[in-house]
Amino acid sequence: MSKFVRLILALTALSSWTSASGQELANSGPPTEAEAPIALMIDLSSGQTLFARDYDRRFIPASITKVMTSYQAFEMLADGRLSANQNFGVPDDIFEKWNGKGSTMFLQRGESVSVDNLLRGITTVSANDGSMVLATGASGSAENWVATMNQTARDLGMADSHFGTANGWPDEGRTYVTARDLTKLARALVRRHPELFKRYFGKEGFAYNGIAQANHDPVVGRVDGADGIKTGFTNQAGYGFLGTGVRDGRRVVMVVAGSSSESIRDRTSRRFLEWGLSGFESRRIIRKGDLLTQADVRDGDVRRVSLIAPRDLYLTVPKGEDPDVQLTVRFRGPIQAPFDADDAVARLEIVVDGLPDSSVPLVADRAVDRANLIERLFNGVAGLFS
Repeated sequence: MSKFVRLILALTALSSWTSASGQELANSGPPTEAEAPIALMIDLSSGQTLFARDYDRRFIPASITKVMTSYQAFEMLADGRLSANQNFGVPDDIFEKWNGKGSTMFLQRGESVSVDNLLRGITTVSANDGSMVLATGASGSAENWVATMNQTARDLGMADSHFGTANGWPDEGRTYVTARDLTKLARALVRRHPELFKRYFGKEGFAYNGIAQANHDPVVGRVDGADGIKTGFTNQAGYGFLGTGVRDGRRVVMVVAGSSSESIRDRTSRRFLEWGLSGFESRRIIRKGDLLTQADVRDGDVRRVSLIAPRDLYLTVPKGEDPDVQLTVRFRGPIQAPFDADDAVARLEIVVDGLPDSSVPLVADRAVDRANLIERLFNGVAGLFS
């Protein structure tokens, strides 16, 4: 088939994008267990959990793995280790292994391709070949890239995730994630790199080498405010989706996994995201820097610090309702020095009637250094009389 014919066919696919029906979104709500055995929704504006089911069960993410590859590239773009107009060649071994294998951006043997196009191919058409060219070009080898992926996961607190490939191709179970960990990755993606996220995610299609392809994202262009992120599928794990959207200043992140078919996954994702965006509202309860309480310090150059909010804190509640709310500051004290002013040394627990319990971090109003010998002696004596 000629490239011209393939282009026409793909453009026909792109033109078929339509919004979800009003009836479908009117029936919005969390998925049933049959629709999605694993489901999680987080309101990033407040940090609250709006819905949760089996969110710590490990599952195979398949192409959702590419979100970590994209995030890692964003980190490198941000600190100058990578540039969008940098070009990488397509090595023979990658062409032989990945040409036409699964989702592809139709890279040709030996061609030179920009990081910008590679990222567009990865984020929009889930390019397996593009993922491998980016990984090897940016780090020297696929193994180096994967090692960095796992270090990045640890840095993000993704304690129950591990990556064995850059593109999520089946690897005998070495790659696994949890819904909770994926929301941590999504939070970092949109908060640390908002401009790059906007540039590369949420596009309806991508054309490269004369071949246009549609994005398989089930919510972009179908749910108002939806702007990503990534689908995944394996025979073993079923169909999954890591998604996000913003409306009226509120951004939510959602995960569904283990769906039995693409149509169920897509329909469920749309209803779930619409429910999260339209069914709740946020109310500011604490301003950045507000004092919540004080805490004693052990072995520090001060004996006590104030616990404050690191940012404006919001409460998410069902729209139009006034449920019972309990806020509780929790920390293991005295807090051990040293720590920085932006270290999370306590948490504010949020209990909203009818929603899963949540918590957000609190910080101290100042950095605290470890006390010297004289200060420790003084603090010890002073503690006897406090």
